[in-house]
Amino acid sequence: MKFVNQLVLSSLAVAILSGCAGSAAERRQAKDDFKYLDAKPLDVLASPPEQQLEEYPNYQIPKGEYIGGTGREVDIRPPQQVLELIPGARTEQRDGVITLWLLTEDERDKVWQTAQDMMSARDIKLKESTDDSIETDWIVWEEEDEEETLSSRYLIERFEQNARYGFRISLIAWKEGREEQTVSYTNKERYNTLMTNLVMSRYDQAVREEAAKQALELVKVIPLSMGKDRSGLPIIIARAPYDAFWQRIPELLPVMGFNIDERNQSQGEIKASFAPPSDEFWESVGTKPLSYNSETYTFLLGDLGNRTSINITDASGKPVTEPMLEEMIPVLATMMQQSTEPKESESN
Repeated sequence: MKFVNQLVLSSLAVAILSGCAGSAAERRQAKDDFKYLDAKPLDVLASPPEQQLEEYPNYQIPKGEYIGGTGREVDIRPPQQVLELIPGARTEQRDGVITLWLLTEDERDKVWQTAQDMMSARDIKLKESTDDSIETDWIVWEEEDEEETLSSRYLIERFEQNARYGFRISLIAWKEGREEQTVSYTNKERYNTLMTNLVMSRYDQAVREEAAKQALELVKVIPLSMGKDRSGLPIIIARAPYDAFWQRIPELLPVMGFNIDERNQSQGEIKASFAPPSDEFWESVGTKPLSYNSETYTFLLGDLGNRTSINITDASGKPVTEPMLEEMIPVLATMMQQSTEPKESESN
């Protein structure tokens, strides 16, 4: 499914199960035929007057007026589910309309701003807009499980009710092809959930990016020391979590003369070709030059919980000597310190 000229849906937000083959209608409908719709009503069971019938309620169909499709109108696709990506938020679904109840007004307003940013970034046109409600113009969808191009309009609201902070998305208009139709409960439920998940996913991504940024700010200067691995071989210990240090080291190595050729975060491996910097560089840094040859070295990073281990091997795969590891520490420390200091143009 895609949101034509508007949104590229993330796999997280729109995970929809569909058949592997067949037409769009076949993927939405039951496999068997619908001859049961032509079945004649059952006759009332007749019995002799002297015979007393025993009735059991186990399979008795409750009486009442039930609204819903039959036959080809029944959509067998698994329902959409609202993704729980905001801690503490509660989802309420009523008549296909989705309301998110947030813990604080500030959190509700952030979700509201996320929805506005998403529509602005994707050039979604608006019919009406106020401080607390947005009515979108037609949004076009394409889905492999639908025979027609679908279009929908939404009403998005933020509000406060009984000291609770709500954010609501409502599907208010529906078109299949060029023909506007009544909004069915199935479409309302499905596409309200879909739009809610788009907003939730964008919100979650923004929160994660901000958290990662703050984490990196806290570990701009990472203490380094020598240590031993389990086999007793020397290693460098960086007192920062693996994910945080992994983000820092690719920006430090090139400045030191290590041109990165390959890197693999899951394996903790960085391959870099060393070209010794000039004497002027070492004088400006204020450390002794590295005694590394002009060859390719492999930096091996290990996750030690709140710390990261660093080992280095040469082009032949042999670990560098302990003195070579030790001389790396002051250079790395200086590079980290310099990367946190404001540039002269920024400080003026």
